[in-house]
Amino acid sequence: MERTLVAVIHLDTMEIEMRSSFKFKCVKNCGKCCVELDIPLRDEDITGIEDLGYSAWEFVDYEKMFYRGDRFLGYALKKRPFDDACIFLDENSRCRIYPHRPRACRLYPFVLIRNGSVMEVYIRNDEFCPGINHPEGETIDQEFIREYFSEIIEEYGRKLKSSGI
Repeated sequence: MERTLVAVIHLDTMEIEMRSSFKFKCVKNCGKCCVELDIPLRDEDITGIEDLGYSAWEFVDYEKMFYRGDRFLGYALKKRPFDDACIFLDENSRCRIYPHRPRACRLYPFVLIRNGSVMEVYIRNDEFCPGINHPEGETIDQEFIREYFSEIIEEYGRKLKSSGI
């Protein structure tokens, strides 16, 4: 996976350093990321989808696992065997669980990596995504980063303060 560093967020001061600029617009009903990518599931994602009435056995692919180094991160979201698309993608390329979709789906095409008190924000350089540098896209700047990732920034900021780093 090729990626470009977009911003660095200092979780202790909430300062954001921009490293690159581009535009992004999620092209509705595209669904290419739902076919092309394996989606990692966090425990919170699994619980949220189970709360909708699904059994984890219906949507968790226990054979696909994600690691960062030697640290186990989680399992993947299942794909349909006949077209390799996410099992929640409907016939109109819309997500059937959109308000409750996994965090990785909500963040795409961004990838966040936390290193101590710093969070790096990357953009995946996926050729299949028509939204990257879309002419009608929103400019990715400090305000976008602050708003788009506010929940995650706050979550990690709280963890940082409680750990004393």
